[in-house]
Amino acid sequence: MKPSTADELAHRLEQLDLVPAAHMDAVWSELGGRNVPVQDFGAALVRHERLTGYQVDRLLRGEVDGFFYGRAKILYQVGAGSFSRVYRAIHADNGRILAVKVLRSRYSSDPEKCQSFQREGEIGRLLRHPNIVAIEDVGREYNSSYITMEFVEGQTLRELVRVRGAIDLSRALVIIMQLVEGLEYAHRLGVTHRDIKASNVLISFSGQAKLVDFGLAGGDTTASKALRRTGQPRTVDYAALESIGKVKDDSVRSDIYFLGTVAYLALCGVSALTESRDRAVRTDPRRFTGVEPLAWRAPELPRDVVDLVMRMMHLNPEERWQTAMEVRRALEPLVAKYATAGEVSVAASANGAALKKKAGKAVAAHAAVKGTLMLAEASPTEQTELRGFFKTLGYKVLLTENLQRALERCSASPPAADCLVISGASFGETGVDAFNTMADDPFLRNIPAVLLLDPSQPELAGLAKVDDRRKAVTVPLQTAAMSDMLTTLIG
Repeated sequence: MKPSTADELAHRLEQLDLVPAAHMDAVWSELGGRNVPVQDFGAALVRHERLTGYQVDRLLRGEVDGFFYGRAKILYQVGAGSFSRVYRAIHADNGRILAVKVLRSRYSSDPEKCQSFQREGEIGRLLRHPNIVAIEDVGREYNSSYITMEFVEGQTLRELVRVRGAIDLSRALVIIMQLVEGLEYAHRLGVTHRDIKASNVLISFSGQAKLVDFGLAGGDTTASKALRRTGQPRTVDYAALESIGKVKDDSVRSDIYFLGTVAYLALCGVSALTESRDRAVRTDPRRFTGVEPLAWRAPELPRDVVDLVMRMMHLNPEERWQTAMEVRRALEPLVAKYATAGEVSVAASANGAALKKKAGKAVAAHAAVKGTLMLAEASPTEQTELRGFFKTLGYKVLLTENLQRALERCSASPPAADCLVISGASFGETGVDAFNTMADDPFLRNIPAVLLLDPSQPELAGLAKVDDRRKAVTVPLQTAAMSDMLTTLIG
């Protein structure tokens, strides 16, 4: 039942263990009492960061399930796929940020889908490596299966390449090395991934690469009983590749091939294989036999790097690298050879020791912190993409979906950030008004600000009052221009 009064909503929050009564006192005080519309109470809870907009929307619709999975309190949805949704969550006991993957309700009665989902969680809990996303909990709530895992602040490799294009050589080799090390660890335990692709590779804002989604993983006959599986599933892509190579269930070498396609994408910015959801396209042998050589796609790449990747992608499995260990050993000298400046720590395989290597200028720039930005953006997807963009420019990014809260934190002494970035797409005229009032506010007039506008908002661009401390920019953002602007604003 939908709460019709602020008191009813407050009672619901206590029942669901979402907000303790004591934490609502400041909200009631701001509102001047309890006799306020329920929507105003919900908005105030968001302003005070007691709830997220996602939680309030669900509560006002009368929903009571799905706020907790185990001890993970759901904050908002960050992604969705054909079989599951992924949420950002916080551990109710220790405050750790987590990701929770929940199987879509329409598959709850499908034994095969539930078994595959459960397999991902079971195998993931046994894998502990810096370059594999760690699974924390597997369970079932509200007739839905869920997996709780570490939350990686970053984006998928596919998203990163879509925004930035090809990754510079030294950084790309570090990313590939990390993935090879994670895969080598899994293979050593008898676990194959069976669904390696750019969207199953996460790149944290600190530059660490991690393999995710072992939902189709399988164990070979050398694996422990806990990992061993029979009748192992595989994607149509793996099946098509193995059909061409005239082998069956060749999981280790197939993993190496598809990791090669990930390396190909990182180095040249273009997918090696035609991307499609059409099964007929994905199983067509010409999709594999017609791959354009990496040297044609990116003629500037060194020959030894090209040769390593193309051997990973050799159609004849006998000519391919046979193990991830072989790939790692061939890759290690290339990481050292093509590093140019600075220091980066690349996790070594097997014994977990650190292998110190020189890194490229882009990696050093990625790690340097030039200042702190406060980003006011309501969309979780845009938060992730913008945070990634500004992190690559060398800035620490603080996120909030609450514009008023952003202004308060920037007006504090000392201010929480060196510059406030406001999303016009999220806040519209309210965002422009906040941007404009900063010039007249004695506590905010010295804080630089950037207003991000969508091309569909030309009328807002005309309303924005810009000066030496405040600039309006239309997306898409240009790396060099934005870097120069922030340097000028912040100094």
